[in-house]
Amino acid sequence: MAKSGKVHLVGAGPGDPGLLTVRGAELLDVADVVVYDYLANPELLDRCRPDAEIIYVGKKAAAHTFTQDQINALLVEKGLSGKSVVRLKGGDPFVFGRGGEECEALREAGVDFEVVPGITAAIAAPAYAGIPVTHRDLNSSFTLITGHEKEEDYKDEQARARGAASGSSDVDWSVLAKLPCVAFYMGVKALPRICSSLIDHGADPAMPAATIRWGTRPEQRTVVGTLADLPRKVIEAKLAAPAITIVGRVVELRQTMNWFETRPLFGQTIAVTRTRQQASDLSKELRQLGARVIEAPTIELAPPTDWTDADDALRRAGEYDWVLFTSVNGVSFARRRLRELNLDARVFGKAGIAVIGSATREAVERELALRVDLCPPAFVAEALAEALIDLGQASGRKFLLLRAEIARPILCEKLRDSGAVEVRDVAMYQTVSAKQLPAALLATLESGELDWVTFTSSSTAKNFAQLLGDDYRRRLMNVKLASIGPVTTATLKELGLDPTVQAETFNIPGLVQAMRDTGPSCS
Repeated sequence: MAKSGKVHLVGAGPGDPGLLTVRGAELLDVADVVVYDYLANPELLDRCRPDAEIIYVGKKAAAHTFTQDQINALLVEKGLSGKSVVRLKGGDPFVFGRGGEECEALREAGVDFEVVPGITAAIAAPAYAGIPVTHRDLNSSFTLITGHEKEEDYKDEQARARGAASGSSDVDWSVLAKLPCVAFYMGVKALPRICSSLIDHGADPAMPAATIRWGTRPEQRTVVGTLADLPRKVIEAKLAAPAITIVGRVVELRQTMNWFETRPLFGQTIAVTRTRQQASDLSKELRQLGARVIEAPTIELAPPTDWTDADDALRRAGEYDWVLFTSVNGVSFARRRLRELNLDARVFGKAGIAVIGSATREAVERELALRVDLCPPAFVAEALAEALIDLGQASGRKFLLLRAEIARPILCEKLRDSGAVEVRDVAMYQTVSAKQLPAALLATLESGELDWVTFTSSSTAKNFAQLLGDDYRRRLMNVKLASIGPVTTATLKELGLDPTVQAETFNIPGLVQAMRDTGPSCS
């Protein structure tokens, strides 16, 4: 008999990937199999091992890729095969998530399981809309209700046969109408019936109410009204599922507590064209400001085809007067290669260390444990060359440049023209063009939902235009473009593209600040 594995029912939370619990993240990192549904944010799958089996079993209204019986059978099968399985469920497994049915099936089959609670949408979505579900001056209870108009439409045959929660007739509207705060899940289609039923059973038509779509995500939209007019407002706003509706006086507090939807880049869709290795820092900053981020790397980083020259340069680095790093990438690849050669920072001896940009300086100090001797305030190659020349450190000196395989020649040229004895330009890595842009990026571009594209180098600009095709200018006509600095700006202009903003400080924080200052009104 095959060794039994274990199935972990993990609450994925309401949508914001940052709301996944620590325990859920630990299990997701090591799972052999991940079975996820429609409301689990796909970004969470980035945590999975490359060899993990990923299975989508999403159910959207009456459109099911798997029936519940099939999901139960799948979990049993994977558990009995000895696998570590994560059943990733939107929100909390036991709050209208059918986690109880899955646990029953697993127990009946003798499969070990664990339940990891998640933050449920009825609490998280109002919180992100500035609505506390309890307040000592307004309510001392909070009630959760499923809002499906006809629950029968969403049941499998087995559930119908046993008469489970038959229809929605078990809801006592006369009781609900008296409660101070009620949240309705999955109730957009049924909203007119919900509001009218509450009013018919004694609720005040002027009672504040709000419907929140895609709560906690950058796509979040909130419509506020009363029991009398909320259904009409939701229709006018074309709000669709998934959404949660909250009814109660606490909705009035949104006027003072709305924090999420007031962030500088809230609701903006931004494409990040950096490499996969570099995208996280920029993406994180943009998300913290409320943006929806689509990572669309136009280049990938790879080691040089032949390490011979780089290995020799690293071993002899201490023979040079100055070692120059022009990017974080050069630092990272140098550190990695030093480890592979069983070497460390001692190879640099008494050489001075000069860099372009504060991020590169921080990388040198963090990854190589070296003190940076020179970092000009302008983050471009010309500024570094001029700084060395002004300090009298060019003529008669020997320089080692550890950078990309294809890099601008201006730094080498200026140093040689100023009397440098040797300027050795060594490739620590190479850039490879991406084969295509992500489907999500192309879809938002075609639908007019893409607000920004960020460019952090000339290569990202060139490659992005090439991947878009010959009509890239037309396709980007209504999209704002953000450039990290003058070199990238020059490349964009050569391509016939005028950047909307250019960072004043030529680094990621400067780029983000430029976009933040521009705001949503710029076109």
